[in-house]
Amino acid sequence: MKRLLSVACCVLLALGIGSLAFASGVLRMTEAWPTYIDPAIGSDLSSSLAFVNLYDSLVYPDSTGTPQPHLASSWEVSDDALTWTFHLRDDVVFHDGTPLTAEDVVFSLERLQLIGQGYAYLFASVAGAEAIDDHTVRFSFEQPSGVFLASLFRLYVVNKDLVLANLESNGPYGEMGDYGTGYLLLHDAGSGPYQVKDFRLEEELIMERNAGYWIPFDSDCPDEFHLIGTTEPTTVRTMISRGELEIADFRQPQENIASMEQLDGIDVAEYFTGYSLYGMMHTQKAPTDDAHFRRAMALAVDYATMIDMIFPGSRTLTSPVPSSVPGSAVVADYSQNMDQARQELALSKYADCLDDYPVEIHWCAEVPDEEKVALLFMANMAELGITVNVVKVPWMSMIDEMASIETSPNVITVYTEPHYAEAGSVLESRYHSNSAATWEQNEWLLDPELDEAIESALATVDRSDRFSQYEEIQTYLADLCPSLCFFEQVKRQAYQASYVNWPAANGDVVPVMGYNFAARFIQVFDH
Repeated sequence: MKRLLSVACCVLLALGIGSLAFASGVLRMTEAWPTYIDPAIGSDLSSSLAFVNLYDSLVYPDSTGTPQPHLASSWEVSDDALTWTFHLRDDVVFHDGTPLTAEDVVFSLERLQLIGQGYAYLFASVAGAEAIDDHTVRFSFEQPSGVFLASLFRLYVVNKDLVLANLESNGPYGEMGDYGTGYLLLHDAGSGPYQVKDFRLEEELIMERNAGYWIPFDSDCPDEFHLIGTTEPTTVRTMISRGELEIADFRQPQENIASMEQLDGIDVAEYFTGYSLYGMMHTQKAPTDDAHFRRAMALAVDYATMIDMIFPGSRTLTSPVPSSVPGSAVVADYSQNMDQARQELALSKYADCLDDYPVEIHWCAEVPDEEKVALLFMANMAELGITVNVVKVPWMSMIDEMASIETSPNVITVYTEPHYAEAGSVLESRYHSNSAATWEQNEWLLDPELDEAIESALATVDRSDRFSQYEEIQTYLADLCPSLCFFEQVKRQAYQASYVNWPAANGDVVPVMGYNFAARFIQVFDH
């Protein structure tokens, strides 16, 4: 143990963290990487967390996920729901002092749509945007959108002039060159409450308070927010025990969380946000291309042991959409039933040649407890006569392999979380063809009928009708069984309760990915 601790201390010194112990006004948190701070590129938790602090959006979610005025003080929608007009505040400036105008909003949308990464899929239905004047922006649609307002949580406004001043000529975007992606790899172009002070890729993102922010800060909000690129359990426990870390990432093994909870001044926050673990099954690769085979595996999984022993406090899923997300429906019973599993397997075209078709499952190296899930899955499948090969893969390698239908494995364990508080967010980001080749879909469904159903639901303005369509889609997916819906995880994060006042730990939880780590709402007291 002494040797492990000494190694951990060396890691801390290498990251340049040790000298910051007990630093007043500094909030430090560990998180898995990569972190992309370009809002046209990133979409995972670490990136979204950065966006929330570095950038502003037209609307902001409250504790129910309902959009509230932010950059936009008000808005109107036309009777046919094809035109949305937003009126911007006139007192917002970017970090370099440039006033934020409607032109910046239009530029941010067009840049996101052309680059086509990150959250671009949320705005595929927007036909165009125009700046009516400096503080009025209008969006037009060819068909209505029932979720556009909530989607605007993910349209982070960038400084047009700053991006254009930092274009690299060699790039894939025509006259826009690299469209500023090189510059925004390490710098921000936002107006948010924090701005980039220093960014060492794969090590640490340091954000400092924006003194000119248009919303007043509480005096106890942190002056700096450090996002530290490690989830290594021994390192995290050492840091928090030495007062060199305020909030630990929620990817820690349960035994490490329990150990940290025993430390003086440390509490563990527990909350749900729709964060769920899936075994994403490749529906275009043998043997998981067979629906009966997939159903057999889903019926053989020991969900109860996962929830009771590996991730205690988590919830059973009753749909591909977690129950905490509005619009989720009860359409499936994800519990182990070996008799039914054998019946389904007997109907599979692979039933008589199982030895010829082993299943490969990849789990994320940065989340040690996922190995336990993968090994339990392997044991469960062995009872059916299915051979499973378990492979440990770093997160960045997972992203790379899911980018190609040829390199994606049979099963990959991935957590996802809603990008806005409605079932449509999960259905679109997880199962629409537009999300194939991203980290959110290893299923490779490429199902035009399903795509049309999702698009129809998202275009439905009436909430009740939209939710009815969501339920039909969830029923379809439950029968198709493209995913092993393991559980909705309770997020458990150790934090310095003796001097940190964190809203999520107090039950004030925002059900939108990244927003529970908005540093302007977290207080760090002198200690």
